[in-house]
Amino acid sequence: MSTALVRLKRLPARLGVRLALLLSMALLPVGLIAVLQSITLLKEARARSEAALMGDTLMIVQSELRLIQRAQGMAAAIAGEVWDIPDTLPDLANGENPLDRCTRILPLVQAQLAQEADAVIIGADGRVICPPSVTVDNLDGTALFEKLMQNGEPDVVLDSEGLLGTGSAIVISHPITRPATRIDAADTVLAVVSIVLPHMSLNENSSFPPDNLPLPMPEGQGAAILTFNAKGEVLTSSQGMDGVNQLLPRNRALKALVGARPLAFTGRSNYGLERTYSVVPLIEENLYALGTWPSEGNRIQALDALPAAMFPALMWTASLIVGWLAAGQLVTRHVYRLRGAIGAFAGGDRAVRPIDVSGAPLELRQLSDAFMQMTHTVLHDEAELEDAVHQKEVLLREVHHRVKNNLQLIASILNMQIRQARSPEAKWLMKGVRDRVMSLATIHRGLYQTSGLTDIRADELLSDILRQLVNMATGPGRRMTIEQDFEPVRLTPDQAVPLSLFLTEALTNAMKYAGQDGDTLPYLDVRLKSISDTRAILSIVNSMGKTPSPEAELAGDLDEPTGLGSQLLEAFAQQIGGELRREESAGRYSLEMEFTLAALSDAEARNAPDEARDADGEAPQGEDS
Repeated sequence: MSTALVRLKRLPARLGVRLALLLSMALLPVGLIAVLQSITLLKEARARSEAALMGDTLMIVQSELRLIQRAQGMAAAIAGEVWDIPDTLPDLANGENPLDRCTRILPLVQAQLAQEADAVIIGADGRVICPPSVTVDNLDGTALFEKLMQNGEPDVVLDSEGLLGTGSAIVISHPITRPATRIDAADTVLAVVSIVLPHMSLNENSSFPPDNLPLPMPEGQGAAILTFNAKGEVLTSSQGMDGVNQLLPRNRALKALVGARPLAFTGRSNYGLERTYSVVPLIEENLYALGTWPSEGNRIQALDALPAAMFPALMWTASLIVGWLAAGQLVTRHVYRLRGAIGAFAGGDRAVRPIDVSGAPLELRQLSDAFMQMTHTVLHDEAELEDAVHQKEVLLREVHHRVKNNLQLIASILNMQIRQARSPEAKWLMKGVRDRVMSLATIHRGLYQTSGLTDIRADELLSDILRQLVNMATGPGRRMTIEQDFEPVRLTPDQAVPLSLFLTEALTNAMKYAGQDGDTLPYLDVRLKSISDTRAILSIVNSMGKTPSPEAELAGDLDEPTGLGSQLLEAFAQQIGGELRREESAGRYSLEMEFTLAALSDAEARNAPDEARDADGEAPQGEDS
């Protein structure tokens, strides 16, 4: 697993993260209240901004609205004055010529509305009744005539082709109807009075743009005011009719914006720019105004750019950062230093250095002082313990040294007794005792020379015992071929002592019975090998020739296989926990002992109370017998 992944998994367990999360949870109710307040304030601000935009839109189109309203009034007045039109034209009900009537109406219309305005009466069959100077004398089949006659109600429509004037104009229409009769259940439209207002006249009366709105920008980008009717047909535009489509919202038809209530929204125009739109009904179900501004810099977009949860989120983020920094500054960095010092001390570094916890909270400073006091106490106790161990080592060395000297003294006394003995049997018995005493002296010398007194190298100890026994058993008249191979197996003193005694007794017997076959010298093969980490095997192989050794001839029947030597070998093997195997073949005798190596930590058993040592180190029964 990578280091980065391990750190990521440990991140939730860090103090800084937990403190920051707890702090954020504590601030959660405050954050929720702040979010609700922000949403409420933004809604109020949005409502005020939309009202301001709709007020601006309504203010801008006031002059056009007044002009159109006057035109509607005049169309209704003219329709009321010419109220009875017979089925057959051109005669009117009162016998007056239509041309004369139009001559009287037109100056009034131009005086009340605009110099470019015109009044036109169109019959139900599409013929222009008044005035005869209109470019087209029959509108039957045109889109404009269909619009005028569509619903038989007063309406405002667009004459984009200039059929009733010299250019694009809006037409305010009012029908002349015959009241319903028994034959006709509904009113019959006889003609339509149309007031024609060219866009030129509307622009002259417009106050766009007002002083408090930005000046127009390039076409399709700046502020603009449009008027449209209930059918979604654009009537006027402050930026000209050519660029109207670029200003309209992309995914919302004008007809869908028709309604009794003003509205404001933000969306993308057909030009691809984000704009704010404000729709205000001027004449309900008849005429509407659409104001549009680029989103950059307008008040609603500025509010949209700041979500309601932004400030609480910033506050929450700031709380996390503050919690993290506070934990790192006040706690974590000091805990890291304490952890480093404790880890180094636990790892064995006894060079205690001062821990810089300046600026840490009182509790951490107290913890640092307690750790420093603990380290001084541990170091003092370790020093006393090492001194006690050293003194004990010196004492044990002295004990082993004195035991070795005493055993050597006993061996010297036995040598003196051997020289004074008269019978061969006595000499042979005392030599056996002397050899066992010298083997014990060799063991204690090995323990004395061991530095730690916790383990002994078997190769050094057993080699020394073999050398001494061979030197004592051989001479000018007694020669042997010796082969040895001792691996550096480490033994505890509790195993080294019985193993050495076992080897001494086995070598004594092997050299005693190692015979000679002809001119071939007797041979002795001694090996110690580890067969696994916890098992070892000691093997002693000697030759058995036709000519027995002098010791064997001298011993005669004194030491049968069931005698003292065999009992000692069994007892030593049992003490070390080994298994004996004997094998005798043509001219060869083999003795093997396989045993389990004790853990070096068991050497501390020597430090146990005397009662425990007596129980564990009880002498072999055969040795006392």
